[in-house]
Amino acid sequence: PSALVGRNAPDFTLPALEPGSLPALSSADLRGPLPGPVPVNFWASWCVPCIVEHPQLMRLARDGVPVLGINYKDRPADAAAFLTRYGNPFTRLGRDEPGRVAIDWGVYGVPETYLLDRQGIVRWRYAGPMTPDVLAQDVRPLLRRYA
Repeated sequence: PSALVGRNAPDFTLPALEPGSLPALSSADLRGPLPGPVPVNFWASWCVPCIVEHPQLMRLARDGVPVLGINYKDRPADAAAFLTRYGNPFTRLGRDEPGRVAIDWGVYGVPETYLLDRQGIVRWRYAGPMTPDVLAQDVRPLLRRYA
C-alpha cells in the first residue's frame, strides 16, 4: 500500500538526465488534466529487476502510453548507457541522484511504478519489477479504467 494512493504526487522538480536529453520531470508535469493515465517509473541502471521489467515499459511506450521515468541514485552516464542498450520508453525523465524525491513518494526500492489518472491523482502503486502478468492483469485494466 501507498499513502499516495488517492492523492496528488508530492511537489518536486528534477533535472534532465543529461543536457539536451529527454525533457526533465516535475510535479507540474503530473497535474491534471493529463491526456490519459500516466505511469511513473522509478528505476536505476544498477538494478537487475529493472532489466526484467524494461520490456514491459517498452511495450507500453510502443502502445502509445506516455511513460514517465525517475532515475534513482544513479550516475547519468550509466543511466544513459542503460537506455541505449535496452531502449528508451520514457517521454520525460528526471534524475533523482540523491534519492530525495523517491523518499517523498514512499519508494523503498527500485523498480517501483505508480499510475496517475487524468487528474494527476495516484491510483496505483507496484513495488517490484512489472512482469508480463502484472502488465496484463493490473496495468492494462487500470489504463482502460482511467482512460
